[in-house]
Amino acid sequence: METQYIPQEERNKITISIADLHKSYGKKDVLLGLNLEVYEGELFGFIGRNGIGKSTTIDCMIGSKKFSKGKITLKDFNIKTNPIEAKASFGYVASEPICYEEMTGYDYLEFVASIYGLSEVDFDKNYKYLSNRLQLKLEDLTHPIADYSHGMKQKLCLIASLLHSPKIWILDEPTVGLDIMAVEELKKMMREYANHGNTVFVTSHNIELVAKICDRVAIINDGKVAALYDLKKNPNKRLQLSKIFLETYGG
Repeated sequence: METQYIPQEERNKITISIADLHKSYGKKDVLLGLNLEVYEGELFGFIGRNGIGKSTTIDCMIGSKKFSKGKITLKDFNIKTNPIEAKASFGYVASEPICYEEMTGYDYLEFVASIYGLSEVDFDKNYKYLSNRLQLKLEDLTHPIADYSHGMKQKLCLIASLLHSPKIWILDEPTVGLDIMAVEELKKMMREYANHGNTVFVTSHNIELVAKICDRVAIINDGKVAALYDLKKNPNKRLQLSKIFLETYGG
């Protein structure tokens, strides 16, 4: 899991590019020309009220939903024309943990590792390291996932998403179901992952969390990016983000 540290001045490569993205469900238009660029070494927040299109955007990014117009590239791979390469570039955590509950935790992680072609050495090193970070006991991994609590399932999915050391880490409401200790550790992990030259893309209803940890934040409204804030260049926006969020939706 160790990766080379990349100085801030060298982190300018676009790793996620979304251009003119349109998505409809029947007659309901959800995304109406969304444009976004996210960079290497960046912890990026993507926020908006319920039903506004955050998860739809992510579903289009990861290739689980088709979109009617636009282009999405991940690490220079087009999700439509090079789906295998694009999907190999990211790790994804859904808002609700999704895993094969008849498996043990270990079997599930081993299965995920096999998809990405991890060697036994890398798998053994990575799953133990990640399990330790998220305080999921190795003994618990020998039990069926069906016996896990919601928080344990979420930890397992977080571990699975990072097994292959992806360059892009996509998290949709990752703190749901986690206790406060796990949330604090996850915040550290997201920051560390970005600091080592990777890209972290996170959605969350916890505006305070986003304001605290993210480098830049986009607010989605009316099917597009309504506002984009650089919280590193304008640190005062961290304190104002909740107010800005409410004002965006007429609150």
